[in-house]
Amino acid sequence: MKVLVTDPIDDAGLERLREAGHEVETAYDVEGDALLEAVADANALIVRSGTEVTEEVFAAAPDLIIVGRAGIGVDNIDIDAATDHGVIVANAPDGNVRAAAEHSVAMAFATARSIPQAHDRLKNGEWAKSEFLGTELNNKTLGVVGFGRVGQEVAKRLGGLGMDIVTFDPYISQERADQFGAELVDELETCLEAADFVTIHTPLTPETENMIGEGELERIGEGYVVNCARGGIIDEPELAEAVADGPLKGAALDVFGEEPLSADSPLLDVEDIIVTPHLGASTEAAQENVATSTADQVVAAFNEEPVANALNAPSIDETTFKQVRPYLDLADTAGRIAVQLFDGHMSEVRVTYAGDIADQDVEYVTASALKGVFAPSELQVNAVNAPQIAEERGINVTESKTSSAEDYQSLLTVTVSDGENSVSVCGTQFAGEESRIVRIDDHRIEAVPHGHMLVVRNRDEPGTIGFIGSVLGGADINIAGMFNGRETIGGEALSVYNLDEKPTAEVFDRLEGDDRIIETTYVALGDE
Repeated sequence: MKVLVTDPIDDAGLERLREAGHEVETAYDVEGDALLEAVADANALIVRSGTEVTEEVFAAAPDLIIVGRAGIGVDNIDIDAATDHGVIVANAPDGNVRAAAEHSVAMAFATARSIPQAHDRLKNGEWAKSEFLGTELNNKTLGVVGFGRVGQEVAKRLGGLGMDIVTFDPYISQERADQFGAELVDELETCLEAADFVTIHTPLTPETENMIGEGELERIGEGYVVNCARGGIIDEPELAEAVADGPLKGAALDVFGEEPLSADSPLLDVEDIIVTPHLGASTEAAQENVATSTADQVVAAFNEEPVANALNAPSIDETTFKQVRPYLDLADTAGRIAVQLFDGHMSEVRVTYAGDIADQDVEYVTASALKGVFAPSELQVNAVNAPQIAEERGINVTESKTSSAEDYQSLLTVTVSDGENSVSVCGTQFAGEESRIVRIDDHRIEAVPHGHMLVVRNRDEPGTIGFIGSVLGGADINIAGMFNGRETIGGEALSVYNLDEKPTAEVFDRLEGDDRIIETTYVALGDE
């Protein structure tokens, strides 16, 4: 098999491939037509962030089996196009975890003690001892925004140095936070207000872009901010102002909204802001780890073995896949709906199978349900890595089967719980692979899961549905479908509306201002 490597990786990865008997060709810095020509006969492509792997690349490489990203970020790879062409995309998310965590810790100390600033002054002949009064990390509070692998490693290290840990991450269980001695809070603002030092460890998504802005920086007060995760999460002009004029004492950044960092960036004009050129993964060990991990996954794909960090390809035999395939999307959708209706820190996901589906091997259906549960978090998640993400976050996953399926041939139920409260979403497949949501908690409905969904819990009183319709109509929002269910006459009812667009904040305010409305929830599905 031929492996094309278009961005430099550690020699250990190249040797791993050659030792497995594969041809390795390096063609660094190729792009455009040269890249299309180079990949034409490749069976695997290994890249870092420098190569854009587009639809055109996949179209030009009919023999391509896998694209390996020697690192974690896959923004430069068109995963949808890869899937369309039957190409596995795999990354190496674990190889640089320790390096990124250590760089975050180093940056925290550097900003707390003004180490680079004092160094520069001394190199320039100034003995400015009296001008730098540092801050000790001992007995301070560290706010960790995003408690995944890197966040947990940072908490472990700084917690061991005497810092109290508070974290904000909606996708972490309380049990997992407890393992690191961290206080898990429900709101980002609560985390920021409690922290003396804030370190960021979230992916860059539409939800997290500019998540730390003027208001959030004010909540930190006279503290410090460290970001070695992704640029664009912090509003950089606001950060520069907050450090230059107060209240922040300092900041340390390794990542930026645009890289390389522009010479006219306001961050460079503030002495108490430390910057490094995206060095988080730049250690010898990290580079070797991501290279060998990527090589191992390429070899596994060539051998038709499971690819551990595949982002788009479940490892399942063809016969089983044909049997369970209609339920993969249903499980994903039920998971998405359940988690968006749930208000709390989930610690458990239960997937229940009833009827004919219970006779099948449903391991990857359960994984698809987890994929849906984690989808709103914008994590890089699919049916392969979803169970691993659940394990990392301390979320217990249970699976059960029963032969009885009420009035349906098969039923699938996804339940999200925090141990006390829960939300259950039940679905089935009709003829022609048409998915239906047939129950939410105890409310029987028959809703088509599609696009923009508005779920309303309300008192079962005359005129309520008309009121909801009039509010939506007044906002010029078209109702594509409506489904209603209730527990008892005059009790609580639940309505699901398929809408042509997402309701505005004003719409929610009008709905929730009516005494008959108990709760409104917007649910975004993947086919908007």
